[in-house]
Amino acid sequence: MSDRTIDKYLMIAALVVGIGACRTVATEHDKAARIIHADDASRAALQRAVNDVLNTDVTLADNALTESSLLIIERSPPRSMQGLPAQGRNMDAPIQFRLVINGDDCILIDQRDRSRHNLENTTCEAE
Repeated sequence: MSDRTIDKYLMIAALVVGIGACRTVATEHDKAARIIHADDASRAALQRAVNDVLNTDVTLADNALTESSLLIIERSPPRSMQGLPAQGRNMDAPIQFRLVINGDDCILIDQRDRSRHNLENTTCEAE
């Protein structure tokens, strides 16, 4: 390859990296937050995000994330074949989500893998 071709590829690579950096949210600006002015739209956005992450329907309280930035989802205890709670201890850890504000965005973070989920139609403020 000629030097000119290599320079061209390096310029394209730098451009692609630069564009990607512009879209990356600076996580150092995250602040623990809680939902304010909760309404049907914000509750639906939270419900949808949690259900999508867990790939199941979860029941959330109407005041979820309005008093604290932490949302803990307890796992349902396993059931026997007869539908009764299985005997023994459930050793599965509860699932935790953290709400943060970054700029104007309310972001729900799954603490298991740090995945980020933007909550539309939701207003939050730093704790």
